[in-house]
Amino acid sequence: MRDLKHLIYFENLLENADNELVKQAQTDGKLAVGYTCYHVPEALLNVGNCFSVRLRAPRTGSLDIATYYMSNYTCEFARALVERGMEGGFQFLDALAGVDACSMMNRAMEHFEILQLNSKPNFFVSHCDIPYKITDYTLDSYVSQMRIHVLDELKNRYGVDTSDDAIRAAVAQHNEVCRIISEIGEMRKADNPVITGYEFHVLNLVTYTCPKDLILPYLRETLEELKTRQPDEKPAFRARVAIVGSEIDDPQLTKLIEGCGALVVSDRYCFGSTPGREVIELKDDEDPLRQLCLHVMQHSECARYIADEKVQQRRDTADRLAREFKADGIIYEQMKYCDYWGFERALVSYIMHEEYNWPVLSIDRLYNNGNSGQLRTRVQAFVESLEIKRIQKNGGTK
Repeated sequence: MRDLKHLIYFENLLENADNELVKQAQTDGKLAVGYTCYHVPEALLNVGNCFSVRLRAPRTGSLDIATYYMSNYTCEFARALVERGMEGGFQFLDALAGVDACSMMNRAMEHFEILQLNSKPNFFVSHCDIPYKITDYTLDSYVSQMRIHVLDELKNRYGVDTSDDAIRAAVAQHNEVCRIISEIGEMRKADNPVITGYEFHVLNLVTYTCPKDLILPYLRETLEELKTRQPDEKPAFRARVAIVGSEIDDPQLTKLIEGCGALVVSDRYCFGSTPGREVIELKDDEDPLRQLCLHVMQHSECARYIADEKVQQRRDTADRLAREFKADGIIYEQMKYCDYWGFERALVSYIMHEEYNWPVLSIDRLYNNGNSGQLRTRVQAFVESLEIKRIQKNGGTK
């Protein structure tokens, strides 16, 4: 297929957290608010003159210094953020909206404060409790946490407009991004899609890491480009796979999988489009903050939710997406030492195979694994098995 016009530019934006568009927004007088988790409502960090930056640590090398503070047996993503912070990689931030979503990320946020990894005078790190169940009581608590530790802090320290109108305006802009990404994502349902999983991963990632108003023109142009793009006459992939898992902020993993002959057609993981890129519907006569928090709780696919209905929701969502996007199999992924997804991957990968009849590849990986020979070999074998199953199903023809 013809290369996407802005793909290389998007890839360059992902090289550093303080990319070209982030610098441009700050030059224009806007405030950069970092966050790491879906449970901080993204739209909430785009009120007034703020813009959100979901933190990544691309091209992280040694984690030795962060490991000294956090130990070998903590999530490498959390350690990579601390390591990058100690290198000065997040000095550009004006605030960091942290949540107690997991103990390891909570420790990472604490180290941003303890080690004083940002020297701006008004910089702050929020610590917000996140519920494990959806009830009126937990929703009340969630809303209170977001207002006290995020909105009020932004208002008191920087004079940010945190009114209901400002929240609604931020949600409206957020929804435009979501509609574009969702429309592009739907193109993966075609038998011979006009976009690869790697390209979609890059496109989706820049919407998390760049100011919305500055990335939107590029997204609109890319959507129109894809509408007229012609796929290769013969599909270049041998099997279609859906990915389910934890934090995947590196498109090199998707590139590795597709380099083994697969096409990644669905992405249900942290930093993915499910959840995160669904349109948020707000009613005019209800509190927008409360509606926003409820939306996050209802759509979250995080393994930290232990209620039976949420456990079942995660399995059903994985099954539904794999079927809708015509996947041949599912890859269940876990970041090494992730407590929540370690249990989820071990149990649900078995259930998806035994009860839902999906071929499943279960993997745990290091944070930086773009060139992992062992992982490549396992994916190649999985793709080959899927191709054989399809050939047998079609009576011996590809």
